[in-house]
Amino acid sequence: MAQETLPERPPAEGSGAVAARGGDAAAPPRPGRAARLGGALRRGGRAGWPRTLLVAAAALAMWLAFPPFDLTPLAPAGVALLTLALRGLTARTGAWLGFVGGVVFFVPVLEGIGRIGTDAWLVLAAVQALYFVPLGAGIALVTRLPGWPVWTAALWVGEELLRGRVPFGGFPWARLAFSQTATPLTPYASWGGAPLVTFVTALAGGLLAYAAVAAHRAYGARDGRRSPVLAAAALAAAAALFGGGLLIPTPTSGRPVTVAVVQGDVPRIGLDWQGQRKAVLNNHVRVTRELAAKVRAGEVARPELVVWPENASDLDPYANPEAYHAIHGAVKDVGVPVLVGALTDTPDGERVENRGIVWDPETGPGDYYVKRHPVPFGEYLPFREILTRLITRFERIPRDFAKGDRSGVLRLGPVTVGDVICFEVAYDREVRDVAPGDLMVVQTNNATYGRTSLPAQQLAMSRLRAVEHGRTILVAATSGISAIVGPDGRVLDRSREFVPDIQVRTVPARTSATLSDRLGAAPEWLLAALGLGALCAAAWAARNNSARNDEGN
Repeated sequence: MAQETLPERPPAEGSGAVAARGGDAAAPPRPGRAARLGGALRRGGRAGWPRTLLVAAAALAMWLAFPPFDLTPLAPAGVALLTLALRGLTARTGAWLGFVGGVVFFVPVLEGIGRIGTDAWLVLAAVQALYFVPLGAGIALVTRLPGWPVWTAALWVGEELLRGRVPFGGFPWARLAFSQTATPLTPYASWGGAPLVTFVTALAGGLLAYAAVAAHRAYGARDGRRSPVLAAAALAAAAALFGGGLLIPTPTSGRPVTVAVVQGDVPRIGLDWQGQRKAVLNNHVRVTRELAAKVRAGEVARPELVVWPENASDLDPYANPEAYHAIHGAVKDVGVPVLVGALTDTPDGERVENRGIVWDPETGPGDYYVKRHPVPFGEYLPFREILTRLITRFERIPRDFAKGDRSGVLRLGPVTVGDVICFEVAYDREVRDVAPGDLMVVQTNNATYGRTSLPAQQLAMSRLRAVEHGRTILVAATSGISAIVGPDGRVLDRSREFVPDIQVRTVPARTSATLSDRLGAAPEWLLAALGLGALCAAAWAARNNSARNDEGN
């Protein structure tokens, strides 16, 4: 792609500019700081209102690409609009517009957090928007380089790498890749995981932006006959990205295994906390016994394994005999191993473990997985001594959840399953570590966020993970959305929310590794390094240009 020529800056107003015009009058007095700030706000900041509104439109377009709207083409379109808005700006102005775009994007995409509290929702959205500050500054800089659609796409990967790790292990929700879980770009996940899907999505958007710039130049006759060719080439490259994804095979075969997913549902508002815990367990026990009855009546095939959701039993079955006998009776009735989601006390009684327990109909509880990535400020409280004094709501977290120290590959009946719990499905490492299982399981409790966009967004992540690792994924949720997803990302069965549900399906169990499994985290780090290198090159070029301008003056 051609080197672009930046427009020259107008001469600065001041004594030098006045002398250049042949005058010797003193420069007009500069307005006060308050007046300058007011003028900037009226103009939409240094960028002006047209660019600010374009950034807002870009952010809203990207939001609509995510569930429940699933207007997936709007993700690359939003990236294109954001790139056009930031192109040619200073890094400082790009940073500000990046934050504006981040707020406009994250506030609606994370609306489900409002069920916890409006303050928690808006604070989380604002914190996530901060990661768009370096992204905006970076895009403003690298769009001055040749081939800038590639560099802007790499910066998106770098932003998500940082956001998914810092602080407290990060929060990788609403990555660009998670908007592309049923599109021609989805199969790229089997080559380079979610980071590669983010890269090709952003690259498609960057190519659209490049085509728009070239078309505008052709309209203005700035580059003669070259600009239409560049515009056509950029559009052809974007089309090739989508077409290339369609050529990547996604697996559908494997050893057949009959599985069942149980969604017991949760009680309605009005029960006390202790009563609700028992009611949720009783619901899952009852639905599992209904499954056993259907099997005996020949209404459904006999499953070889059953999966319960996270928090199916918030009563510790090791310490509570009533909970133990209720679970064991249901498992014995269905006659096959059940993966039970339960909260248990640590041996010292000071913390809680979020477990997926393999429960055998004869021998009872056996191997288990402890959630390795508990939710900060939800399942454990950083700075507990300080925060509990300031925010009384944190009294609802009387004990921290312990962190597991091993991956969740467990033997469950005739297969091995790789278990992740709740929002761990958003993390590449946690999911990659359990990919060696023949099947993958996502145990989750979405009751707090029911009838918001978050359960659908979580299911979309599971669909991408299925393609990324070539595995069938069983999603078990207390109140929905529970689902069975094939290794090609197709949803084979899906529940409604807040209803009991039983899903029985024969699915392929697979052992082969995808290219993404073999490469691991390498694509993400390489693409992020590419973006960082481009950013350094752009900063160096800008500094040299500034130095030459100073010498010329």
